[in-house]
Amino acid sequence: MNVTSDDVLAGVGPRLRALRQARNISLAALAAETGLTASTLSRLENGKLRPTLEQLLPLARAHGVPLDELVAAPPTGDPRIHLRPVRRSGFTVVPLTRRPGGIQAYKVIYPPAGRSATTTPQTHEGYEWFYVLNGQVRLVLGDQEYQLGPGEAAEFDTRVPHQIGSAGPQAAELLTLFSAQGERAHLSPSPTSPT
Repeated sequence: MNVTSDDVLAGVGPRLRALRQARNISLAALAAETGLTASTLSRLENGKLRPTLEQLLPLARAHGVPLDELVAAPPTGDPRIHLRPVRRSGFTVVPLTRRPGGIQAYKVIYPPAGRSATTTPQTHEGYEWFYVLNGQVRLVLGDQEYQLGPGEAAEFDTRVPHQIGSAGPQAAELLTLFSAQGERAHLSPSPTSPT
């Protein structure tokens, strides 16, 4: 069966709507995030406007999905995830999953103790789980402080003020899992620090 460009583009609108609804955000909120108007977004979702690359790029970035997922590019058979590290407040986050919504997996690398900007404890909806791969980790959870080493794991309610960082002279590497709420809290741009 031959799939035409029109067939591919006709499927973009429903995918855009499903991604936005999965994130539980309004057209107005997505417009503010992407720089596109709410009217344009509505017309794209309803199939009344043919999407352009200039519109799809900010939408893919906002929804955290590859561009080929928005247009349902045919699978290449290659299961590899192309890791694109994100630097935030002195630490590095490497996404290990690529599907929208649900639990997301990341490798997080914290610089040696004392080499990053001091952060204040944060709170947000959800739960976080992490496993220490290398180094020593300092976890401040409420008024308690814990040190974890390789092979140790922690799980906690993220509504409790928390702060995570390296506790030693070398970088600390973690495997961490969190939901969309945690992802937004940890990966959204900070107005006071470079991304």
